[in-house]
Amino acid sequence: MAENQSLFGFIFKRKEKEEKVQSFVPKGDDTGATTISAASGGAYGTYVDLDGTVRSEADLVTRYRDMSLHPECDSAIDEIVNESISIDEETIVDINLDDIQIDDKIKDVIRQEFYECLRIIEFNKYAYDIYRRWYVDGRLYYHVVVDPANPKNGIKEIRYIDPRKMRKVREITKNPMTKQGGDGGITKVVKEYYIYNDKGFNFGNKTVGPTTTGLKISKDAIVHTVSGLTDTQGKMVLSHLHKAIKALNQLRTLEDAVVIYRISRAPERRIWYIDVGNLPKMKAEQYVREIMVKHKNRLIYDAASGEVRDDRRFMTMLEDYWLPRREGGRGTEVSTLPPGQNLGQMEDVLYFQKRFLQSLNVPSNRLNNDTLFSMGRATEISRDEVKFNKFIVRLRSRFSHLFYSLLEKQLVLKQVMTVEEWEQISSLIKFDFSTTSYFTELKKAEIEQARLSLARDFQDMAGKYYSHNWVRRNVLQQTDTDIGQMDGEIGQEIESQDPRWFNPVVAQNEEQMMQMQQQQMQGSDQQEAPSGGASEPEGGGSNENADKLRKIQQAQRDIDMLEKKKGNRSPQEETRYRSLLQVVAKNRGFMKQMGIAV
Repeated sequence: MAENQSLFGFIFKRKEKEEKVQSFVPKGDDTGATTISAASGGAYGTYVDLDGTVRSEADLVTRYRDMSLHPECDSAIDEIVNESISIDEETIVDINLDDIQIDDKIKDVIRQEFYECLRIIEFNKYAYDIYRRWYVDGRLYYHVVVDPANPKNGIKEIRYIDPRKMRKVREITKNPMTKQGGDGGITKVVKEYYIYNDKGFNFGNKTVGPTTTGLKISKDAIVHTVSGLTDTQGKMVLSHLHKAIKALNQLRTLEDAVVIYRISRAPERRIWYIDVGNLPKMKAEQYVREIMVKHKNRLIYDAASGEVRDDRRFMTMLEDYWLPRREGGRGTEVSTLPPGQNLGQMEDVLYFQKRFLQSLNVPSNRLNNDTLFSMGRATEISRDEVKFNKFIVRLRSRFSHLFYSLLEKQLVLKQVMTVEEWEQISSLIKFDFSTTSYFTELKKAEIEQARLSLARDFQDMAGKYYSHNWVRRNVLQQTDTDIGQMDGEIGQEIESQDPRWFNPVVAQNEEQMMQMQQQQMQGSDQQEAPSGGASEPEGGGSNENADKLRKIQQAQRDIDMLEKKKGNRSPQEETRYRSLLQVVAKNRGFMKQMGIAV
């Protein structure tokens, strides 16, 4: 680790690599970093105009958070987070190192450091809040706090940073590909760092100070995780809520319009046609007003005081209409204006609500309170649920970048490995999220049942056309860890000689194999001594007992031979060893009867 006077925080020492390949575009970056271009061979300043981009990103984060307060949006987000993070499980997320070919001791150290990172970030306690914050904002920033005097102790603390106060900057240089110059050239990243402004880059409608005003922080001192979505130009990080902005605005507008229409059209109102004859306009209006006061009675109940008061001085849009009528053979008339006839129709609102949920990839039936929960077979699940499950898997995979970044810094700080070594194995590390989804459990049970059925079909071909190890890896889908664990547990069960763990099928197969071997041995003996006779064993008995005794003795000799190879036995030899132990254990009484020490 190295210190840098111009940047706050620590920087990992990396080996300088000679770039053998060249490109006219920088490496792909979906973090929304602002790229600074500088002319080759000259001096360049650090002032960058981030006014438009930074303010837009800050406005976007604020808009996303406002959207999450809407009831329908909050329910959809809650459904997504609950499906992604199972907080009721003891282990929310675990690390999978099966694909890494390194020493087991180093694997154990990596696991322990991963659990330490989870403890530092308090993931088991705040997993729901962390995941929801990442999903809504579309980005997460954390400051890694270490002890400068003793960085080998690893990460001491993780502190959350508001994304509206942080910005990533990347400086690159361009070397012209031709002597004539031009816009094209070979790009090279010179420096990457973050800029932090405590007041934020966007305060109200004004940018506070110069756009680069703030503290420059080294790249290695920040944990940065984004949603992976960017705008059309690839310069601004978007949240998964971005595609639902229009649908939510349409839903809000339509709901407000429906409320206004229903309030205005729900009551019945009277229309008074007052006959004013040939009265002048002024006297006609005065006459209508007098009729209004005479017939108007507006009694209002005051819930605070319990009184009934008369507020006939005020007229609202919901009251009666008074219209003057000239002479024409029709006198004063009172008619009724009917209310709206389609007040119970909600198809348009339900349409936009369903469209809003589709924009978030949430099945519409999940937010329907009238839908009952049923545990059907996996083959009966709807296509929307399958798509939603795949969407959750993609979200988990993207969110796992938080663990990659934390684990990298922890391992490098504690000198478990270098940055270059981490880059070699990081792509092979996987993170497994626990789930309480009943659909996932049913699907897993059906898949396991299909694997066992297929393994039974391979039973006659194993050892002839397919190896047992291949069947375990490709049919039963057992990993190296699973195979080692199963072999150890099976060996312990056989050595315990507990009759509960006795498998008659294995013993029967082994007896058949021993019979075949015995027949081959008898055939060879007859060829060597055709006139000789087989001597009876010490205990006497029939030929059947003699054959059985020879089989058991041969099994005992094979067991003694395999025990000498303990620790170096192949998977086939390990399987045969366990089978022989079961045969000997099954015939223990027969051996005592024949006078052979067990």
